[in-house]
Amino acid sequence: SSESDEEEEEWEPESKMAKRPRLPKKNEAKPKKVAASRSAVARKKIKKVAIKEEMDVSLPVAPAKDTGTQLLKPKEEDADTKTKTLNQKLKVPVKMEVNSFQGKSSERDEKPSTSVPVVGNQVKHETSEKDFAFDEPPLKKVKLTTCPEGKPAKNLGGSKVKEEFEMNWDIVQALSEITNVEPWVCANLIHLFQEENTIPFIVRYRKELINNLEADALREVQQTLEELRTVAKKTHAMIQKLKKEGKLSGCLSTALLNCRTLEELDHVSAPYKTGSKGTKAQRAKQLGLESAALSLLHNPMELNLFSYIRPNTKGLLTIQEVEAGVQHILADIFAKDKDTLDFIRKLCQQRYICIQSALAKVSSKSGNEKDIDKFQLYHEFSCNIKTIQHHQILAINRGENLKILTVKVNIPDGVKNEFCWWCVNERWRPKQFLKPELMRILQNSVEDAYKRLIYPLLCREFRSKLTSDAEKESVMMFGRNLRQLLLTSPVRGRTLMGVDPGYKHGCKLAIISPTSQILHTDVVYLHSGQGFREAEKIKKLLLQYNCSTVVIGNGTACRETEAYFADLIMKKYFAPLDVVYCIVSEAGASIYSVSPEASKEMPDLDPNLRSA
Repeated sequence: SSESDEEEEEWEPESKMAKRPRLPKKNEAKPKKVAASRSAVARKKIKKVAIKEEMDVSLPVAPAKDTGTQLLKPKEEDADTKTKTLNQKLKVPVKMEVNSFQGKSSERDEKPSTSVPVVGNQVKHETSEKDFAFDEPPLKKVKLTTCPEGKPAKNLGGSKVKEEFEMNWDIVQALSEITNVEPWVCANLIHLFQEENTIPFIVRYRKELINNLEADALREVQQTLEELRTVAKKTHAMIQKLKKEGKLSGCLSTALLNCRTLEELDHVSAPYKTGSKGTKAQRAKQLGLESAALSLLHNPMELNLFSYIRPNTKGLLTIQEVEAGVQHILADIFAKDKDTLDFIRKLCQQRYICIQSALAKVSSKSGNEKDIDKFQLYHEFSCNIKTIQHHQILAINRGENLKILTVKVNIPDGVKNEFCWWCVNERWRPKQFLKPELMRILQNSVEDAYKRLIYPLLCREFRSKLTSDAEKESVMMFGRNLRQLLLTSPVRGRTLMGVDPGYKHGCKLAIISPTSQILHTDVVYLHSGQGFREAEKIKKLLLQYNCSTVVIGNGTACRETEAYFADLIMKKYFAPLDVVYCIVSEAGASIYSVSPEASKEMPDLDPNLRSA
């Protein structure tokens, strides 16, 4: 037909072009094929076209308005056509209407697969989350009272912590210095403890906030935190008390707020406690010598001590008494100065300081010889405080409490000399030139402050720290020993005979089954000449209950009982049973046997048999 001839003519250039290598055109849109006629030839030709174009997969576009027999666009397209097809691609496909001869079944809506309607050329952009990071591990969501739904947190509320009782030192910094834990971890821990989180919870689920600390370290931090808070609480209570009594001055308030330990607090507040007759410095201040003391430090040229003499007043009768009063006030100022105390502590850390104990003179005359012999090691004892063992500290303390030993901390004279030089020439150096007699007062004040106030404070601090460390270590040691005891591997699946050895009251026996049922209890007298007769009884019991393990307590008559059983086993007396024995600790057995718990567990037994 004429129609088929036209189609064949149209396809001639296409076949020629197929021989050349053709680059894929990305922006070229594929037109819709529309069948023009139902003749066999037309169908054949269209089929060929469909096969050729099957590989080109592109978006469906709206067909041209004229539904003629046009199957392909011309192969050479200008730029305008390209841009049109590109725009067509981006537009949302509209509902396509196909010629009626294809039937109703082929009608369908074509829409993009998205639940959000797209308007024009608008593209939906991905919104990145705030806490999205590539180079960091994901942050845990932490539930707080301020934010119950949980927010990612690395540092809870910053390093500054608001405490109930404010001091001159930062609690986070102090906690970090004492426990050697990073300040940010300390700050986080304080927040976590305030939120009433338990230690097991923090260790398991808040690892990233505490830098993977162990539970023991957390307990230490918690304990230290409690101690610091106790100091702060007591300090503020003392300040309120002194304010009520009218004894509080600005200088004293600063000294109290600088205290970090209870020892320091006692040192500063001792003179102001009710019932104390007041310090020498206080008595001198009451006589009006404080202005003279301050004048000596700041304006010594105008100071005339003779003007303070009052013939009728006790304490101001002579120039010597006036000088002594000024000296006491200066010593008090030096001993309560934070920088001065920090310097002497630092100095002590660099020097050899030893703790010494000796036999007390009183105890050697009148005292229990047995107790005195217990502390024989410590009658002439000296050790560096850095290397002394914990058990030695506890022993010295016990000896001192029993008034058998006298203990002192020995700080070398070099420390005192260097400290006095530093005070006179650097820390408390006068603003102007000092007359020789005033210089002598200043030097005496420094020496008096060291000997009467600072040295005793240092001794108390050293002793207190050594004792608290030793007590902590003793508890840890007890824990380690108990752990070993409790983790001793059990003897499973055996019937056991327990023997609680004794002389006069005999050896108590108890036989228990592998499931801890009490099978039999008895008393045998092995160490009163009846050993052979009792051996028959023991053999009969062992054979009756098929028991081949004997357990002996390590108390009184333990070794004799062990020898008795070892002798019988060696002679193969218990044959055919292959009997073995072992010795175990009976610590706590006697105490337990008379406790209410034992009465509930074994109501019908005698306490002696309960311990077996």
